[in-house]
Amino acid sequence: QVQLVESGGGLVQAGGSLRLSCAASGSIISINAMNWYRQAPGKERELVAAITGGGATNYADSVKGRFTISKDNAKKTVYLQMNSLEFEDTGVYYCNVVARLYGSEWNRGYWGQGTQVTVSS
Repeated sequence: QVQLVESGGGLVQAGGSLRLSCAASGSIISINAMNWYRQAPGKERELVAAITGGGATNYADSVKGRFTISKDNAKKTVYLQMNSLEFEDTGVYYCNVVARLYGSEWNRGYWGQGTQVTVSS
């Protein structure tokens, strides 16, 4: 019922920048939160950044000061601006949207397909 289309991943050198996008579509009545997770090779998936429906943001300590999460409510799109990229930022980045659908009274999470970010050292 909800589709999340991610884009913007790629290969960059350390110190470079990328901007990820995740566009949501479907029978969405409201969005409670939009999040970015990542999973590095051999590691568990971790929360990188989050933004609530009201605009409050939160970041993992490892990316504070370098990453910025933002959203466009009209476009139902969340962005992750990644600056000063480090080798340790390498991984598959997943968009996660917590939304309420028409016909449901509860929020639930939906996942994007993931986009690869590779930072060369």
